[in-house]
Amino acid sequence: MTFTPPTADQILAIKVSAGIDEIAASERFAAATPDLVEAIVEGVGAFAAGEWAPLHRIGDKVGAKWANGAVTLPAGYADAYKAFVEQGWGSIAGPEAFGGQGLPFTLATAALETLGAANMGFTLLPMLTVGAIEALDHHGSDAQKALYLPKLISGEWSGTMNLTEPQAGSDVGALRTTATPITEGLHAGKYRITGTKIYITFGEHDAADNIIHLVLARTPGSPEGSRGISLFIVPKFHVEQDGSIGARNDVTCVSIEHKLGIHASPTCVMSYGDAGECIGEMVGHENGGLRAMFTMMNSARINVGSQGVQIAERALQQASAYARDRVQSARAGSASKAPVAIIEHPDVRRMLMRMRALTEGSRALLYYTAGQVDRGTLGNDAAQKRAELLVPMLKAWGTDIGCEVASLGIQVHGGMGFIEETGAAQHYRDARIAPIYEGTNGIQAADLVTRKLGYDNGGVLQSLMAQIATEMEDVPEVAALAKDAAAIGQWMSETASLDDKLAGSVPFTTMCAVAVAGWQLGCQARASGLHAKTAVTKFFNRVIVPEARGLGSSAMAGAALLYDLDSEALAG
Repeated sequence: MTFTPPTADQILAIKVSAGIDEIAASERFAAATPDLVEAIVEGVGAFAAGEWAPLHRIGDKVGAKWANGAVTLPAGYADAYKAFVEQGWGSIAGPEAFGGQGLPFTLATAALETLGAANMGFTLLPMLTVGAIEALDHHGSDAQKALYLPKLISGEWSGTMNLTEPQAGSDVGALRTTATPITEGLHAGKYRITGTKIYITFGEHDAADNIIHLVLARTPGSPEGSRGISLFIVPKFHVEQDGSIGARNDVTCVSIEHKLGIHASPTCVMSYGDAGECIGEMVGHENGGLRAMFTMMNSARINVGSQGVQIAERALQQASAYARDRVQSARAGSASKAPVAIIEHPDVRRMLMRMRALTEGSRALLYYTAGQVDRGTLGNDAAQKRAELLVPMLKAWGTDIGCEVASLGIQVHGGMGFIEETGAAQHYRDARIAPIYEGTNGIQAADLVTRKLGYDNGGVLQSLMAQIATEMEDVPEVAALAKDAAAIGQWMSETASLDDKLAGSVPFTTMCAVAVAGWQLGCQARASGLHAKTAVTKFFNRVIVPEARGLGSSAMAGAALLYDLDSEALAG
């Protein structure tokens, strides 16, 4: 199918939900003029449609291939990535001191959203590099920044995050990879890294000249658990002081996973120090890896939330095109008995309208979050806290939406959706990983109710929901949902046990996310006056919002119901 960038809706979300004009009023982001914003969104749309979208199917059918420690991407991928680098699409929000354009995060978000809608699996390559850039920019030394950031920002080198180990899973504190100090010789002051990491996205590939791995490991005598973790730069090829590429480091990709989806993205098992000569250098201070990790993870979680929007957009476009072209049966109740395109049938319309409302709603939440991130960068502490509150909502609900919309896309196709040749199934398979990686959606919900809910003694959530209720006073469905979410948040903060909070965390997260999305869709409808946006918003308010309100009972049901059966009986 032909991919059409969702340019108009992105620009509307950037203007209204992110509030780009207010962000551009600052000296730091003054370059983000309306003309430049439109040029970036339109430009990356044309690039994505022309260069990345045509590779979408071959990426799924052929996938990345591993042989003798090397990973080869499908034909055309390396050239498309080279074009991405040459046109500067990865440098939009990079710091100007190291070759970036210094523009708002919101615009970098738009670039990744468009590229991911065109080719989700491929977009994981620049997405992970963003996390590496963030970590080094916030925690690296001046020398490390000067050596690594220019090539990472340009995209000439790619970056990875190495957290997970076979025995650790989501429990980062259980990792066993070691970092032994080197006291003499060529690498004095650095560390020998030894260990194995799994699920490393683009840990090995043939598109970039070098791969900069950021690896969590333990130094000798470090405290147990997450308090004893440090972060290390471990390049695939050593980097000389003049920035040139040197000899190969002792880093090996021993295999790649055979996955349900995102076949174009190699998910690697990485082995460090097989020959005892894997050299890394510490980022920040010893045992400070967890803090640096959260810098990476925060960026990654926003961008994974965006992946839900990306795959929803692609699935919506394909389902809409099929529904327009597929002629079957007369419309019920019509005087004419002639068959019509299935888009005329009420149930197909219901599915397409739901797909569109969920896609545009999750996009509204994405850009509202991005705008708060930019305000936080400008020193607005309240916006920074609100952004951090929104991250688990975006990651969890956004990726759930990606799965739902992709599933509905298959349903619109009917039996043809279950056939691989149509391509509808690829969206569903690709989407399914997003609720799992970068912290499962259950972990996101737990983060919301155990950490983020406590910001300013609950004041950050209460302030957000109060603002929504006030501004949506003339939209009773959204106002009521915001009030319900505020009340449940207060119950969780003041009354609920930890088990009860965790038991209700997932439905509560959905309620909060839908409230924000409904609010921002309403803002967009008012600002634009567009009939289509108003109709989609009305559907969201009357169908999606009441469903979210209905989750209130589940959010407050408590944990006792979950333990009525003991573990043996539950598994039995």
